[in-house]
Amino acid sequence: MEANSIIYEIDQLAIHKVGNKLEHEGVFISDSTIQLNETISGLLSIYFFTPFKSEEQYQFYSELSLEDNKVYQLVKEIFEQPDKLLEHSAQMAHHLYENSGHARIKGGEFYVAYFKDCVINGSRADAVGLFKSENKDTFLKIYPDGEQLQLGTDMGINIQKLDKGCIIYNINAETGFVCKVLDKSNKGNETLYWFDYFLHVRQIFNDYYYTEQMINICKDFVKKELPEEFEVSRADQADIIIKSEQYLNNNDAFNFGDFSQAILEQKEVQDKFADFRYEYQQEHQIQLEDNFTISDAAVKKKKSFFRSKIKLDKNFTIYVHGNPELILNDVDETGRKFYKIYYDNEQ
Repeated sequence: MEANSIIYEIDQLAIHKVGNKLEHEGVFISDSTIQLNETISGLLSIYFFTPFKSEEQYQFYSELSLEDNKVYQLVKEIFEQPDKLLEHSAQMAHHLYENSGHARIKGGEFYVAYFKDCVINGSRADAVGLFKSENKDTFLKIYPDGEQLQLGTDMGINIQKLDKGCIIYNINAETGFVCKVLDKSNKGNETLYWFDYFLHVRQIFNDYYYTEQMINICKDFVKKELPEEFEVSRADQADIIIKSEQYLNNNDAFNFGDFSQAILEQKEVQDKFADFRYEYQQEHQIQLEDNFTISDAAVKKKKSFFRSKIKLDKNFTIYVHGNPELILNDVDETGRKFYKIYYDNEQ
């Protein structure tokens, strides 16, 4: 059973408030951990763990030494001495504040929790969770007033909407632990302070990572590079996309050479694909192996790429789900473009 379907008991919890440094909102540090009853602990466990649905895994890193990564070092010390959680959580709150200097960063509550005996990669390990709530929702409340009921409002945290989170499992400490990370409230490059500046994490190079990156490379090659370098129709693009999906679904192991030959017929195009892959890796600073086990979870996550769609002016959209040989494009004697589609049954 996956971690996000389990309610884990919170062994310790510290909550601080971290504002926006640019607005000089400051940091409020609690002087003790929170005492939780069973109900609140269960609700918080749902709030903290449920959003982590992706199979992506991360690890702390540093350009020089892992010991220079502030959060890594503090989490490592918490695992070694859990009774230091409050003290180290306060240092994390100040570190987060120092990295909260962008105008779009909202202040909010910063939680540091300790969980025991969590499930990750089929194993069990203790975990430290770092979470931040930034957005408040308006809730309706009904209360008695004499002989009738009254309706009012209140502001609070929606436990279905965690803004930022990082769960660090006490596995592979020497290489930066195994982490799950999310940021639901900030998408732009200028606000990646949670991933890059505060945590300083990067994705772990595993089969999920390799599969996901290979699909990204294939997508950019088919939709951007291929039409610029070769005469290729949208139907031909759909053909390549469908073949790539078939390869990933029908094979357990990935081999770059076999994959290239399976989706691209011409040797010239295969060579261009290999060159594009190398350039893509250099530009995006990623690593990719020639051989790896295909991750079904990564293929499922990227399923939108395999939906081949051909838009024709503003009049028609053709969705290609199966055999691309059943759709042909051509030009008539007047120079007008057209598609011919073969089918057996109309639904």
